[in-house]
Amino acid sequence: MLIHDEVRALELFEGLPDPTLRSLVDASVELAFAAGDVLWVEREPAIHWWVLLDGRLEVVRHVGRERAVMGEFTRPGQWGGGWAAFDPHGVYLVTGIATTSGRILRVPVAALRSLVADVPVIHHYLDGLFHTGREIESSTRQREALVALGSLSAGLAHELNNPASAAVRAVDALDGAIADVRSALRELAGQGITPDQFTALDVLLAEAEPGSDARDPIDVADTEEALSDWMSRHDVDRDWLLAPALAENALDAAWCERVVAAVGPAALQPALDWVSSTLRSSGLLAEVRTSTQRVSELVDSVKSYSQMDRGSFQRIDVTDGLESTLVVLAQRLHPGVEVIRAFDPEAPDIEAFAGELNQVWTSLIENAIDAMDGRGVLTIDVTADGDQVVVTISDSGSGMPPEVLEHAFDTFFTTKELGKGSGLGLSLVRRVVVERHGGDISITSEPGRTDVRVSLPTMQAPETP
Repeated sequence: MLIHDEVRALELFEGLPDPTLRSLVDASVELAFAAGDVLWVEREPAIHWWVLLDGRLEVVRHVGRERAVMGEFTRPGQWGGGWAAFDPHGVYLVTGIATTSGRILRVPVAALRSLVADVPVIHHYLDGLFHTGREIESSTRQREALVALGSLSAGLAHELNNPASAAVRAVDALDGAIADVRSALRELAGQGITPDQFTALDVLLAEAEPGSDARDPIDVADTEEALSDWMSRHDVDRDWLLAPALAENALDAAWCERVVAAVGPAALQPALDWVSSTLRSSGLLAEVRTSTQRVSELVDSVKSYSQMDRGSFQRIDVTDGLESTLVVLAQRLHPGVEVIRAFDPEAPDIEAFAGELNQVWTSLIENAIDAMDGRGVLTIDVTADGDQVVVTISDSGSGMPPEVLEHAFDTFFTTKELGKGSGLGLSLVRRVVVERHGGDISITSEPGRTDVRVSLPTMQAPETP
């Protein structure tokens, strides 16, 4: 009777019919607790509803290796838990720990469900609230993942298109160059060139130095002009095609004089045709090799980014994930964005869910790019700090005002315009860094600079996904 009167006096049960309240109390248990007692534990099924009668509690959440106090129960009638009454999969969101001695009413969820059942509209409202909230978050996460996948796919397609198109163009041109080689060989044979003369011509060809990129363009242009003049004086046709090929490979007019000496004036035209077409074929082959190698590098970067060929929990070099992320996001790194890498070569490897960390880097780098509006400096710093590896991603954007910074990690909070963000980005980033890896993340910002600092332990016990 005493406990019934005490519960009746709580504002929480004001207006509740006496028979209903009596049934609730009869089904419940009054528990005494002492300072330090753990009453319920986060992530365990929330099969009880807890109503404070007297004393004090802390509700805490364990974030990685840290213990974060989320609030306090200080007055009678404060309550927590009971989510399984409305959601079969409901779990405690926090842990309840006594900070003083006191008493609490432990109500089974069946009694709570019966209490709500007496007011159908409240039952339907709460039931809908839990399920709708869960579906909204799930759908939003799926949509965010699809949007990110579409963006990354578009960026990858753009990056692959450049080397692939270059390879196709080179192959098309190579077909013509090889045809020119064959034609020149027929003409050389028609001129009756001897094996010794062809050998001498081949030795002269070996003096070519591919790679005019390393030479002064003005010198190359001067050499090309001198070659054209020389060819005109020696009745060589197509100097507009032959001279550039020779000049780009460091062959000059003096070299052409040696060709005349080796094969004779009659075979000069087909000899230069053969040398030019051979050099063009070699250059086109090098272009195909470079282009296909670039495609291979992009594929390797995507494999590293997605971790598609590796286990989920592994020992990794953080800089590898950052580099592969920059490759995948290359389309968004406009010419106006300068990327500065400050990677400490002494930074140790860490144990991590590599694919999840790559999603963290993607979200943080994309936010930094957006903050700079396509122009500025993106700095990525990796350092060792004791048993931690610290990654700092900085941008030179306008910064975050205090009211935005305060809510940066709140679920569904976003400053992006409608349709450009779900507000789950930094919330999920924090979950991956703190809960999945036992690390820490913080943001400091001022006009012209925002730093996002991510600390990750080098060793940890993997959490079950």
